[in-house]
Formats: sequence, C-alpha cells, structure tokens
Amino acid sequence: MAKAAAKTTPPASPSAERRPALAGRTLSAPGVKVEMLPPAERVSLRAPRGSLAELSKALGVTLPEKPKTSASKGGRIAMWLGPDEWMIIDEAGNDPLADCAKVTVLHSAVGISHRNVAIAVTGPAAAATVNSGCPQDLSQDAFPVGAASRTILGKSEILLLRTAADTFRVECWRSFSDYVFTLLSEAAGDAAN
Repeated sequence: MAKAAAKTTPPASPSAERRPALAGRTLSAPGVKVEMLPPAERVSLRAPRGSLAELSKALGVTLPEKPKTSASKGGRIAMWLGPDEWMIIDEAGNDPLADCAKVTVLHSAVGISHRNVAIAVTGPAAAATVNSGCPQDLSQDAFPVGAASRTILGKSEILLLRTAADTFRVECWRSFSDYVFTLLSEAAGDAAN
C-alpha cells in the first residue's frame, strides 16, 4: 500500500506594492528646487489632422497643432510632439486612455503611465539648472510659458514643459529617472552659485 504524500501549503507571500520611482526625493538649493512630482496618467497619442476635433472633445483639452506648444485644462495637459503626435498627461487621476477609447475616428492611443515620471524644477535659477544639461534656448522669448518640446538632458531624452516663468516639468523614462534627477540636483547646486 502506497503512502499518500503530505501536502504542504506554501507560505503566503507578501503582496507587492508599486511605488513611484524616486518617490519623495527633493533637493533645495538657493534659487531652485528639484522634486519628483506625484504619479500621473499618461497617453502617447498619434492621429491625423481630421481626427483632432473629436479627440480634443473627448479629452476635454484642445490638442495643440503648432510646434513647441501645449494646452491644459482641468489638470490635463496636451503637449505637441510632432505633426501627428501628442503626449497627454492627466494629473487629476482621470484616465485619458479611456476617453480616447470612446472615439471612433482614426487614432492610436497607448497608455504609458508606467513608463514615465516627472520632475519639477522651480525657482529663479530653474532655467539655468535645466540648461546645464539641455542645449535648448530657455529664454522667455524662445521658450515661453506653455512651450513644450522633446529634447535631451545630458544623455537622456526628455519632454520639457514650461508651466510658469520659473517652473519646468521634466518628463523622462522611469529607467532614466535617477540619472536625470541626479544631473538636475548637481546642476541646481552650480546654478545657485
């Protein structure tokens, strides 16, 4: 007679908790502050010109059609990245991907909330801090409030948005966030001098 094998129950594993990259990191230097922004919903949107009116209506923000521009309304930001490309960011916790899914006009919307993080650079030395690693002209004439562009910071691709005269939103891939934050933190110390 064969003996029955004893059954063992594996120990309960702790539940995984997803935390934002570099959550809570902040650096203050004279004239500038660098800090991680809270998580937001993000969508990479591609669409032809004929689809923009319906998409704008569904998203609740008019998609900008000119290079280096953005639009915002009710915690939702739309940044122009190319002739048929936008980054949609929702800081209010609403789902822009679900809003795009309601539209039947030609478009491609991909959720990238998991991929990107945002860093705020604020203060009178904010432009000098960002410029330490970004070759773009950040003067008020060349890059006014509301200006947005895909550019580089050091060796990392970023999306840069000027939200106020002395405030920038730096969007980067999560995997580069430590590098971008460190570069901005070191630059903040230099810009303060």
